[in-house]
Amino acid sequence: MHLTKTQGKKYEIDMCNGPLFGKILLFTLPLMLSGILQLLFNAADMVVVGRWVGSNALAAVGSNGPLINLLVNVFLGLSVGANVMVARFYGAGQKRELSEMLHTAILTALVSGIILVFMGFFIAPVALKAMGAPDEVLPKSVLYLRIYFFSMPAMMLYNFGASILRAVGDTRRPLYYLTIAGIINVILNLIFVIAFSMGVAGVALATTISQMVSAGLVLNCLMKTEEDYKLELKSLRIVPSKLFAMARIGIPAGLQGAVFSVSNILIQSSINSFGATAMAANSASSNLEGFVYTAMNTLHQTSVSFVSQNYGARQYKRIGKIALQCVCLVTVIGLVMGNGMYLAGSLLLRLYATEEAVITMGLRRLLLISCPYFLCGIMDTLVGCIRGIGYSVLPMLVSLSGACFFRIIWIYTVFQSNRTLDTLYISYPISWLLTALVHLGCFLLLYNNLKKNT
Repeated sequence: MHLTKTQGKKYEIDMCNGPLFGKILLFTLPLMLSGILQLLFNAADMVVVGRWVGSNALAAVGSNGPLINLLVNVFLGLSVGANVMVARFYGAGQKRELSEMLHTAILTALVSGIILVFMGFFIAPVALKAMGAPDEVLPKSVLYLRIYFFSMPAMMLYNFGASILRAVGDTRRPLYYLTIAGIINVILNLIFVIAFSMGVAGVALATTISQMVSAGLVLNCLMKTEEDYKLELKSLRIVPSKLFAMARIGIPAGLQGAVFSVSNILIQSSINSFGATAMAANSASSNLEGFVYTAMNTLHQTSVSFVSQNYGARQYKRIGKIALQCVCLVTVIGLVMGNGMYLAGSLLLRLYATEEAVITMGLRRLLLISCPYFLCGIMDTLVGCIRGIGYSVLPMLVSLSGACFFRIIWIYTVFQSNRTLDTLYISYPISWLLTALVHLGCFLLLYNNLKKNT
């Protein structure tokens, strides 16, 4: 019988007993605020650079997103595996297994971050040239990336540490830590860029320092706790069986993210061919869309944690309810925020740039991508449900086929016959719809099989 582990605790949420909807909201809202705050702080980078340095600097900072995601996503995928396994062991009350998984995850995070420092430093110039970055943007892009990637060990430690806290139902403390680090980031932006005129280097340096702060806070939290997920430096080691369990779920998730980034890099390269104005407009509007995506993606993370804990506790009937409630919530969030972003787009885009051409191009992207963005939210939430019950390769294959490969084929066929930005952007909602439908069918099949075997 599952023992309730969270009664009397201040931060953790009991995911395996009682009504679900209130607990899903209680878990999701701090997570959503964390993501939106992080994007606000990232947007501050873009605003400071765009307003005080210029559109070329804005393009240099904003156009690096797909490349950063490509290099980082494989390793961040492992944090998804850590989240699933920690939640499963926590839900099952397996203290030793939980401790081994936690210490394996944290050491893996540190090693991953160190590897990324070297990858980012040496790959950045070659990759940016291959993406067709214009000559007036390239030097600033390379400088930004090389400084930014020195924050990778801290970024990995924060993300893995936060995933462990989410796995046990705590989304509030990561919010507090992110708020502190974000405020530091904004203050340092203003000092480095405006006062010291450091340009894109100042933005990258501010980000690196703030990442170190957030990592330090989350590690301190794990070391100071007296709960079953306590981190002890002397116990840090990689347990092969736990690394394999984490990798079995995390590597497919990371590869999915990496291949998504490949398709986005191809799209970014196509956008680059339209010049610096199109790049700046794309950077600003995609930054705004990030708020919608981040708000929706919290339901993906919620579904992973809730489904994983209930799977570990053998509370299989609750999994269907979790999936339904998460999908309904993400649809409402996506429709309200996605369409709201477009309606307020003209005003919001002027925070990033003053050129009318940039505003016009940015609004067009918001119409074609932000308004139907709820489809992406449904797709990702269903992926979270499938991963929560232990299947990671299946959603990876579906996502790669329905979204990534579809977009790549689109670029080399439809876009080549009609080379416009609209043709590029419309590939996103079409791919989301197709992939979400397949994921829904897969989840229903797996869930029905799970109920039959109980």
